[in-house]
Amino acid sequence: MCGRYALMSDPELLVELFALAGLPRLKPRYNIAPTQQVPVVRAPGTAGEGDAGDESRRRLDFLHWGLIPSWAKDPAIGARMINARSETAAEKPAFRSALRRRRCLVPADAFYEWQKRAGGKQPYCIRMRDGRPFAFAGLWERWVPRGEKDEEIEPIESFTILTTTPNALMKSIHDRMPVIIPREAYDRWLDEEIQDPAKLRDLLKPISGGLMEAFPISRRINSPRNDDAACLEPAEEVADDDADDPDSASLFT
Repeated sequence: MCGRYALMSDPELLVELFALAGLPRLKPRYNIAPTQQVPVVRAPGTAGEGDAGDESRRRLDFLHWGLIPSWAKDPAIGARMINARSETAAEKPAFRSALRRRRCLVPADAFYEWQKRAGGKQPYCIRMRDGRPFAFAGLWERWVPRGEKDEEIEPIESFTILTTTPNALMKSIHDRMPVIIPREAYDRWLDEEIQDPAKLRDLLKPISGGLMEAFPISRRINSPRNDDAACLEPAEEVADDDADDPDSASLFT
């Protein structure tokens, strides 16, 4: 799965890489966690709440991490939908419409995963060898409250990150990894004219492990309260009998 990641790149680099409409106001984030408002890239002309959108350049908007289906009665369901399996998203009621019509890119510089061990879990940082930012495949949805009792609740735009089977690098760490969209396929992934999931299937596979690197980090990453550069520092692997389970200290893993 993908339950934590980081985004620290200079906003000017993100404008260039994602062809954004304007320079975003972003602060470095080293430990992004589910249910937070985080930046995603959407197609040109995608209009958010109270915004007519830009008709020529891609948008960068802040959405709630944890997709809330449009038909949901309670927005709390989003906490269970931070990830969607790419193999079944086209059939799942929560994701199938978004896969056809509401795809997004989720910028990142690194993501974190926990390797299961006899005595707990060892956290790892995974990133590109070239040090450049990349993008997860995301789906977004807009939830509008229904019924008189919900009239004062604001609409919520939310997203999920698609996952796939692990590549050679990730296989020893975890049995799933996020789908990473190649830079040359950004246009195709965001193209709203493509509504047949079969035409996107070739993108929903693990990226080559040779493009990535992974290294152990400290258990500091376990708590989302820790959001600083120390989260990315390499660390000695913890012993099996000293490994800590992030589930006990964090929001999600």
